[in-house]
Amino acid sequence: MTGALDIIFSALADPTRRAILTMLLEDDMAVTDVAHPFDMSLAAISKHLQVLAEAGLITQEKRGRVKWCKLEPDALKAASVWMQGFGQFEPVNLDAFERFLACELDERHEPPDAPLP
Repeated sequence: MTGALDIIFSALADPTRRAILTMLLEDDMAVTDVAHPFDMSLAAISKHLQVLAEAGLITQEKRGRVKWCKLEPDALKAASVWMQGFGQFEPVNLDAFERFLACELDERHEPPDAPLP
């Protein structure tokens, strides 16, 4: 169990991977569509997707010539149960998690001349 948690938390530690999860909250997406908003190569995005898949956070499926990505929200349950064991954490609210990820993504894409809070 600890090894699985390490993989999940490691996958969540990267802001690009968190942004990808935010995108997949909306719907399944083709790999090329996932890659579109990022300023990195398709190969780099594919590596991020591989990390998320190895953590069980997404699944990938080939439909014809296109590889699709799907969020696996139940994969966060193990991390949630572990955090609840400390007694200081509420059960994971996926709606709140979605808002958090959306905020993280928005902050990364602010225009360079945006005023600081």
